[in-house]
Amino acid sequence: MAEKGLLFAKGETEVRILPEMANRHGLIAGATGTGKTVSLKVLAESFSSIGVPVFLADIKGDLSGICKPGENSPKIEERANTVGIDNFEYRGFPVVFWDVFGQQGHPVRATISDMGPLLLSKLLNLNETQRGILNIVFRIADDMGMLLIDLKDLKAMLKFVGDNSKDFTTEYGTISKQSIGAIQRELLALEEQGADQFFGEPALDIFDFMKTDRNGMGYINVLAADKLFVYPALYSTFLLWLLAELFEGLPEAGDLEKPKMIFFFDEAHLLFKDAPKVLLQKIEQVVRLIRSKGVGVYFVTQSPTDIPDEVLGQLGNRIQHALRTFTQRDQNVVKAAAETFRANPKINTVQAITELGVGEALISFLDEEGRPSVVERAYVAPPRSYIGPISQAEREAVIRGSAFYGKYEEMYDRESAYEKLKERANHQAALERGQVEQRRRYEEDTYSQRKQSRIDNAKTTQKRRTTDTPLERLAKSAMSSVGREVGRELIRGILGSLLRR
Repeated sequence: MAEKGLLFAKGETEVRILPEMANRHGLIAGATGTGKTVSLKVLAESFSSIGVPVFLADIKGDLSGICKPGENSPKIEERANTVGIDNFEYRGFPVVFWDVFGQQGHPVRATISDMGPLLLSKLLNLNETQRGILNIVFRIADDMGMLLIDLKDLKAMLKFVGDNSKDFTTEYGTISKQSIGAIQRELLALEEQGADQFFGEPALDIFDFMKTDRNGMGYINVLAADKLFVYPALYSTFLLWLLAELFEGLPEAGDLEKPKMIFFFDEAHLLFKDAPKVLLQKIEQVVRLIRSKGVGVYFVTQSPTDIPDEVLGQLGNRIQHALRTFTQRDQNVVKAAAETFRANPKINTVQAITELGVGEALISFLDEEGRPSVVERAYVAPPRSYIGPISQAEREAVIRGSAFYGKYEEMYDRESAYEKLKERANHQAALERGQVEQRRRYEEDTYSQRKQSRIDNAKTTQKRRTTDTPLERLAKSAMSSVGREVGRELIRGILGSLLRR
């Protein structure tokens, strides 16, 4: 009778991971250079081979080789014999390459509205007050039907709210212009990191991550993250957004024979670093509930202590590679890591963690009842795919041969908050210009009426003078010169240049 599960490693006995328990999440831990990447790769290949799509981030650029068969290697074949793999065969796996910057894979984008204020606050490293203001801005945008797609939409919305803060205070609360300014400055810094390429449309359809090829193998979605990882906040927030998209987009699935998808979160400590309490609570909630939707999340990091206890307690499948003990703190970390395993009387777990060789690990997977198995010290099976990066030409061939080629390559910019607010501002300016013009016309009409009245009065006076008797004209002659000068002065003063025309 064949053994159940996917062969992962072998010590005194074979160590297999059960597909029906793979959505109970997992942890791959160990110091740099101890074999974490190989463990990740072997798990990804195993899941793909049974039709489970996989997502992983390629931080060092050496996971792209998973798309082509490995090369003959005495060390690989020796490890295959050690683990007991008969007829070991090199092979490649179906891969889709993705890249936030669109250089080494299909572009991956999200809209500002989709990401929401909580994740964006983490990305911008906002304090509590600033997070509250950003929440208000999003709320106002929603209430006004303003879709926030890209950074220029958000910047326009921030300016609009800041300029009209008094109008929103009664309904939404006090809006500090200083906080608005601080958020705007953080957005400028984010833009300099290239995030303007991430926010936009077409946005990623998360179901494009969940495909199988014509042979029924799950696609391995490889995110080119060597450049993205230079900006840790953007990297961790992006991966967390993907998790949130999976969580919100997938229906409840219950217990399945195998996961719908496996998600590897490499350098997982970045996810929790400097995260506010409210966000940590949301992460814990997502990890706890997403397994019921058929998604398994595997955190990859140096030490289990990098993961909060609330999250760590939900990671049922664990792989611990070697840790080094140079200081008292290191020894405490080793002890803490050992305590996360179900004890095996044959193994001194604390000592073993410091003695493990490259590609060797302490492993505990869940059994059929969902219980952690006793820890086993074992050698991890070798990967079947190519170890190392592929060439740019090979990558380009995979990208162009993808079913998604052309779907995400070209950005487009539909009407959203920026355009609507600009139109609103133009309309308001036109109204103001109309009011100014109306006042000008009114003043001109009033001036014309007054001018005409002066002219009419002057004509009446002139007629009256022409009817004077010679005696009257003689009597007034003494004052005639002064009268004319005063009259002209009054006409100049009131009517301006009109009487000069």
